Amino acid sequence: MAVLDKDPREEVIQAWYMDDSDEDQRLPHHLEPKQYVSLQQLDELGVLSWRLDADIYETDEELKKIRHDRNYSYMDFCEVCPEKLPNYEEKIKNFYEEHLHTDEEIRYCVAGSGYFDVRDLNDKWIRIWVKKGAMIVLPAGIYHRFTLDSDNYIKAMRLFVGDPVWTPHNRPNDHLPARKEYLKSFVEKEAGIQTVNAAA
Repeated sequence: MAVLDKDPREEVIQAWYMDDSDEDQRLPHHLEPKQYVSLQQLDELGVLSWRLDADIYETDEELKKIRHDRNYSYMDFCEVCPEKLPNYEEKIKNFYEEHLHTDEEIRYCVAGSGYFDVRDLNDKWIRIWVKKGAMIVLPAGIYHRFTLDSDNYIKAMRLFVGDPVWTPHNRPNDHLPARKEYLKSFVEKEAGIQTVNAAA
């Protein structure tokens, strides 16, 4: 029987269920025993990911294709570390507040590393560790948060369709159309809650 090739994304993206300890948010917060989450499970939550070559992001044809296919017209960079980010402590606190956006959140880690935490379909936290070369897309309407890991540094490319809107809507914001659409597309679909005509 042929051995399946390892998914190259696994070298730059790992995910696991988190404990509920209130220790330093930059620690891994693994459950005991550890409970890893597959990239396929992330796909099922609408979290997309790629592994790219961060050393050639300026000329990378694969990145160009993703941007073209997904209409990511806007691009900038964000460096998160105590030395580079104004109001660092306040910003890190804000990033770690549970929130959603009404548009996708697209981040491509070109240096360093950090954690994106997302809620699974049962509202449990999954920690996604992204390292250099990882690109992830969090769907509009998913509750999430971000923190650095203990290395205290990430440089991320931020991509966006059209003019960027970075507004976080802190939880609870279940009335927003983006949240309702997310629940319909992922949560209800996975739970097998289809809108069935009872008279049929």
